[in-house]
Amino acid sequence: MSKRDELIAKYAADLKDKCGVKADMDLLTKVTIGCGPSIYNADASTVSGTDASELATVKNNFLIKKLGLKDSADLDKGIDAVMETYGRSNRNKYRAVVYYLLTKHFKKEAAYK
Repeated sequence: MSKRDELIAKYAADLKDKCGVKADMDLLTKVTIGCGPSIYNADASTVSGTDASELATVKNNFLIKKLGLKDSADLDKGIDAVMETYGRSNRNKYRAVVYYLLTKHFKKEAAYK
């Protein structure tokens, strides 16, 4: 099993155990690949749910640039809902899982077809 496959399995387990979500493995794989090499970097592979600048980066680089959403208060509400789903007390919020949940939240699965 490759390192990426191991990480995808770990992300699927996180979705199931921490978020109560059964992962669409095809979409999760595409989202993980879309994260690029950041998944292998301990710091870059996670998202801080309390760091405003990091959440702004998620909003600008992922929601607006990748998913093509327009900047609005709905984006902030979506990020907030995903952080709530993942569990605010959970310190390790994997970037690929956050992006997967955001993709599902905004119904933008087509961005990964």
